[in-house]
Amino acid sequence: MDPLITALLFSVGAVVLAEMGDKTQLLAMAFATKYKAGKVMIGVFIATILNHALAVAAGNFVTRFDSVQVGIQALASLSFIFFGLWTIRGDKLEGEENKITKYGAVVTVAIAFFIAEMGDKTQLATIALAAKFPAAPLGILAGTTTGMLIADGIGIIIGIILRKKIPERTVKTVSAGAFVIFGFIGTYQVLSGDLKFSLPLIMLVLAAVAVITATSAYMIIRNERKATTAGGEDTE
Repeated sequence: MDPLITALLFSVGAVVLAEMGDKTQLLAMAFATKYKAGKVMIGVFIATILNHALAVAAGNFVTRFDSVQVGIQALASLSFIFFGLWTIRGDKLEGEENKITKYGAVVTVAIAFFIAEMGDKTQLATIALAAKFPAAPLGILAGTTTGMLIADGIGIIIGIILRKKIPERTVKTVSAGAFVIFGFIGTYQVLSGDLKFSLPLIMLVLAAVAVITATSAYMIIRNERKATTAGGEDTE
């Protein structure tokens, strides 16, 4: 398959997963209660193009240093496991949906989204994707932008228009699981292809990563349950 198409399809899938339950998807749902869905999507599109162009440029830039190429690829692969853990933890809005400007719905949404996306999971995922596919920056930009529009469109339709809601835990679990799988596949490719590790050593490294990942996920879920229980007790 053409590298550009591969990068585009991989980016669409990765960002759709990253955006499920993410702060910016929640922001799209919140804005859709105030503005027309079409204007919200235009604002999301503008903000995503600008924000992810910066992310792609950053990811593509770091791959120009040949001496750290393998390290960058390994870090990019492991970052997907981190994004999976981040997805389990989840995000909450911090008042971004209440920010308004005098320039209308589209500009208001675009400004809020651009700010909310800075340092967010999907922007960091875009940087990692650009580092993973350095030969196809346009494919990454097109894919991540498309993925954002798909995920935020789903959020608007499910959360606002149809007034239905998929259980948040289900969304988080599926998205996180897919991210972790991507991370392990990428790590295996780096260990076997770039570093030429033997199979026993590869299995040992992957086992260590699996233990760390499982332990981190357990701690995140445990802390989340404790916080939920404490919140319930406080309301009584």
